[in-house]
Amino acid sequence: MVAPRVIRLGEKFGLFKEHWKPKIIAELNDSDLKAVKVKGEFIWHHHDTEDELSLVTKGRLTIKLKDKDLQLREGELVVIPRVMEHKPVAKEEVELLLLELKTTLNTGNVPNERTAKAEWI
Repeated sequence: MVAPRVIRLGEKFGLFKEHWKPKIIAELNDSDLKAVKVKGEFIWHHHDTEDELSLVTKGRLTIKLKDKDLQLREGELVVIPRVMEHKPVAKEEVELLLLELKTTLNTGNVPNERTAKAEWI
């Protein structure tokens, strides 16, 4: 059993600069809590078997869906259901927390050069 520890989000986000490369900061059951910085446009994708929770901790994020856009501000979150096509877009740098199953790929059903294996920080 691992002893509980306090995680300081500001410190974790200060450990990396790259965009679209999630970093694992904690684990919960079969899921990882990931910190990620995003800027610009990502790709259209979906996750076949996993829902995806995104919580904005800094900045503003747009998540494009096929029929509408979702606007998230600091302190807001959204759960994107499995198989729903979506595309994150950030005009300025955004810091996010993601709660995902350990097997979830950041590019979902579209493995490509932007697929990143999450690493612990």
